[in-house]
Amino acid sequence: MKIGIVNDMPLAVAALKRALLLNRNYEVVWVANNGIEAVEHCTKLTPDLVLMDLIMPKMNGVEATRRIMATCPCPILIVTVSVGSNAWRVFEAMGHGALDAVDTPALGRGDPKEGAAPLLNKIEILRKLVRDRGPTLTTPAPPHRSFSPFNTPTLVAIGASAGGPAALATLLAALPADFPAAIVVVQHVDVKFAEGMAQWLDRDAKLTVKIAVEGDRPVPGQVHLAGSNDHLVMHADGTLGYTAHPKDYVYRPSVDVFLQSLTQHWTRGIIGVLLTGMGRDGALGLRALRNQGCHTIAQDQATSAVYGMPKAAAQLDAAIDILPLRAIAPQLISLTTTSWSQSAPIAPAS
Repeated sequence: MKIGIVNDMPLAVAALKRALLLNRNYEVVWVANNGIEAVEHCTKLTPDLVLMDLIMPKMNGVEATRRIMATCPCPILIVTVSVGSNAWRVFEAMGHGALDAVDTPALGRGDPKEGAAPLLNKIEILRKLVRDRGPTLTTPAPPHRSFSPFNTPTLVAIGASAGGPAALATLLAALPADFPAAIVVVQHVDVKFAEGMAQWLDRDAKLTVKIAVEGDRPVPGQVHLAGSNDHLVMHADGTLGYTAHPKDYVYRPSVDVFLQSLTQHWTRGIIGVLLTGMGRDGALGLRALRNQGCHTIAQDQATSAVYGMPKAAAQLDAAIDILPLRAIAPQLISLTTTSWSQSAPIAPAS
């Protein structure tokens, strides 16, 4: 794996190089001292992964991430001295397409392997995600249910990954405080950032955004955000919960796992929405919803920071609507305030 390092601190660069030397499959192909150099290096030699610092002279990591993803897109992992104290910058960078974030390993007298473990674990997860070509769930396909999908939807299920924070912020801010359906969001994000992301999204949303906890029941006026590295699921009694299975699934939490659980346990109307993201998670689940008569939406290519997940949904004919980001909220409002029984049934995907 060819890796580019973007950091203006010599000690941080040395720590990153030492950590990467622990895996023979990793090769540092260039080092940039600021965001401007990073964009130039990526243009000339696009690596398999960029380790991006946030605070640098000339151009910070948020703007560098935006420019790289716009001109020569590649996987970006935010690596900074303190992810926690830079949470808002992390979410902004993820909104432009960064995949995840981790603290910079420190140079010290401790065990080098132990200090490098968080970084190396993140890189390995991203390596699997980038190479994924078509996830399949280990759970059996859900049986067809005899519910009435053409009634006014009571639940909107949203999945997102790279670029998702900014897309979610835009979408949720456009929904009114009296939006009549419950909303559940599965965003690929490490558990340590989930609470901060809920607070970040809650700032501009008219609805209340909170972390989903075991036993929560989706209700109108609230947005429940998956908040664990385990998978969010819907239980048979209509409450939310978490499961570690499937354990070997690269996407955690998985949009597919949640959507598949909805097809089994949510007996009222559902709208499925798949936003920007790398990989294919959510495409199979969205198709399962459509096959059961539910309305499904995928974000279009022009407004996606990373056109992976919604592209996979489009290729599977899983989305009834393929819409630009700012058109999704008006469509959700229309679908949840007009009875589906007044319109012609939508044919399931073939």
